[in-house]
Amino acid sequence: MRDTYTPGPDGLAPDLDSHHAPQTFSDRVALRIVKTMRVFADAFFAKRYGHRAVVLETVAAVPGMVGGLLQHLKAIRHIRDDQGWIKELLDEADNERMHLMTFIHVAQPTRLERIVIMLAQAVFYNLYFFLYLFAPKTAHRIVGYLEEEAVISYTQYLEMIDAGQVENVPAPRIAINYWDLPEDARLREVVIAVRADEAEHRDTNHDFANQIAAGRQP
Repeated sequence: MRDTYTPGPDGLAPDLDSHHAPQTFSDRVALRIVKTMRVFADAFFAKRYGHRAVVLETVAAVPGMVGGLLQHLKAIRHIRDDQGWIKELLDEADNERMHLMTFIHVAQPTRLERIVIMLAQAVFYNLYFFLYLFAPKTAHRIVGYLEEEAVISYTQYLEMIDAGQVENVPAPRIAINYWDLPEDARLREVVIAVRADEAEHRDTNHDFANQIAAGRQP
């Protein structure tokens, strides 16, 4: 089970508006790729944020696992310490998987969405694997920008719940156990907890990209 989630004084995640301004050509490419992906996500899911979460969290669980694997192999190959990168990346992958497990209980995916999940995972895994292999800084930057968009999406999801446009259903048991939420927690508390996770992943991946750019990668 994950450590107890503690929201900020306003009940929201900190630094929601944090954005890494592109500083290099690869940063601008990374941001453009993510913005293009956002256009397709918006077109396919519209305001169905529960279903959006199911599909996108499937993809979001890929980068940490790929990065952890390649950092593991690199550490063995060079016989040197990984400086904690492997555990951080694998923990990120597991956390994103728990997001998926949670939202499956909130929005049951349709058959079409299950097909989209399989195709998206197959394509994204292979593309991200080779990207991380040859351009790890850009790979981490893409994830950083993806997580920025995730924070925005979950903020919009929260606004719809608060406006009564999405039913504030009881939190799934898996979410209560994972984030150690109150027994009477609702969907709103789940979205806040997930958004806080995404903000943390955003900052971690931008930091990893910065460390690689500065020549401080393990």
